[in-house]
Amino acid sequence: MKNFKYLSILFVAITLFSCSSDSDFTPEKPIDEISGLTKIQELSNDNHIIELYSETGKLTQGYNQISLRIKDKNTNTYITNASLNWMPIMNMATMQHSCPKSLIEKVSGKQTLYDGTIIFQMAQNDKDFWELKINYTINAVDYTVTAPISVFASEKRTVNSFTGTDGVRYVLAYIAPKSPKIGLNNMTVGLYKMQDMMTFSVIDNFKVKIDPRMPSMGNHSSPNNTDLTQSITQGFYNGNLSLTMTGYWKINLQLLNASGEILKGEEFTPENTSSSLFFEIEF
Repeated sequence: MKNFKYLSILFVAITLFSCSSDSDFTPEKPIDEISGLTKIQELSNDNHIIELYSETGKLTQGYNQISLRIKDKNTNTYITNASLNWMPIMNMATMQHSCPKSLIEKVSGKQTLYDGTIIFQMAQNDKDFWELKINYTINAVDYTVTAPISVFASEKRTVNSFTGTDGVRYVLAYIAPKSPKIGLNNMTVGLYKMQDMMTFSVIDNFKVKIDPRMPSMGNHSSPNNTDLTQSITQGFYNGNLSLTMTGYWKINLQLLNASGEILKGEEFTPENTSSSLFFEIEF
């Protein structure tokens, strides 16, 4: 009798677990699709609402990881089978330009969530503003939506847009560590060149030399830093960033091409205490 009681309890527990599993997913009520994300804004056309999300709930100058969902206005359900691409456009008084961006892909393990990255090399201001155009296809039908987006200035320098000694326009963006710590940190940056005003491509086989310094502490550096290189073609650049204490750090940079020629940035010397190419972090 006692064994039967235990078996009954086990059966009820298994039944309850099965009822809350991912197999109960419906587009109307996705399970944990946006856990840990905050909505940035919505873009809308006659057929759909595209929701933009990020961890912080806003877009800032520099590297942004952005998640998207598409809601059907007629059925009030989320789309699970779309293909998407996007084009961020900065509207200035005399010109327009875009910025580096990734493809948009379905998030692994999610039904309605897609994501990608955009690197805004400048923030909005009173006269210049960003728009985001999203083209997407659902069941072989093409749609588009375009709307202004807010891109705020970053508190520290996290992106550099510059012309190298080779005459090429580059964008160099800080990606990680997102939460720096005392000790050795894995450092990641993205490096792109401007092919034209609307097209940016990843640069392969370059090197980014780093020299972190603390200006408030006599510009001391740190040990065991390693320069940033690519591990895979068309990928980010990775290395090691050593931080010996909390506070404000200026990460002096030099960009070298595949032949080892310096395209931008200066070496730290007693006479030259800062590179013209740098990132800033504070923790």
